[in-house]
Amino acid sequence: MPPSPLLQVRDLRTWFDTFGGVVKAVDGASFDVGRGEIVGLVGESGGGKSMVGYSIMRLIDPPGRIAGGRILFDGTDLCGLDERALRKIRGREIAMIFQDPMTALNPLYTIGDQLDEMLRLHTGLSARERRLRCIEMLHEVGIPQPEARLGNYPHQFSGGMRQRVVIAIAMIAGPRLLIADEPTTALDVTIQAQLLRLMKHAVEKRGASLILITHDLAAVSQMADRIVVLYCGRIVERGRARDVIERPRHPYTRGLLDSIPHQGLKRRRLSQIPGTVPDIRKLPPGCAFAPRCPMAAPVCRESAPNLVGGPSGHAVACHFPLEAKAA
Repeated sequence: MPPSPLLQVRDLRTWFDTFGGVVKAVDGASFDVGRGEIVGLVGESGGGKSMVGYSIMRLIDPPGRIAGGRILFDGTDLCGLDERALRKIRGREIAMIFQDPMTALNPLYTIGDQLDEMLRLHTGLSARERRLRCIEMLHEVGIPQPEARLGNYPHQFSGGMRQRVVIAIAMIAGPRLLIADEPTTALDVTIQAQLLRLMKHAVEKRGASLILITHDLAAVSQMADRIVVLYCGRIVERGRARDVIERPRHPYTRGLLDSIPHQGLKRRRLSQIPGTVPDIRKLPPGCAFAPRCPMAAPVCRESAPNLVGGPSGHAVACHFPLEAKAA
């Protein structure tokens, strides 16, 4: 029998209680992450991607709550663990690369102190061994003169270098699952490509798994083994990366792909998805994408489609899925 997935998310529901009612930031998400696999969570801002990552880390604070579902990590349901047990898993078994390195790093402590803290909490290494490990990790993520830079503070690094440090902190204790939340936001395309290659190499070297949260389908198509597309807190399509990229079945996925600039493609205007993402507090009845969908029919505005999978695991939530032909 094939090995069980490292992570199994089942019917995850992360809701926020507000004065205006319940905001269903994640509403029934289910997917797996295999051992050594890279999974991309893709969608526009407000789709619930980051909330999935924070839910897996159990970092949802009131008024937010995990209202239902299961998060199984190597067979252990994270939703049933208390804070003390979770602290043994965060950083050691599951680590997260946060979106903004300036808020992820403490400006009052040196880079060396922040790297060393992870090792002190999660390993039994001596002070000398920890220092050598910190130098090794900074070198691995491409920080020049790593020994000298251990004593530097976050403000002494550029944006790209700060993000490399955040990656180093996340990886230094050897987690089996890494969650990267928009890790290349606000960086130029050259640095973005370097960091994505760095993360891919780092997880492959250790046999770790990676969840890459991003709005950039072009980037995730070069890295991911499988892709999960979210819209307004719900999964609208998931499958192997090649299937989703070359044979998208949901109009939303098709729209995301069409909006990517292609070199050498002669086109007067770049294609775009009409309208905007609806207010998640006031979602329309039926399919949330219906107001923006060129294929919407009356049934789409009346009932939400279920996520239905095919024999290859390519699943889509659409009343009128696109034909499975090459993009």
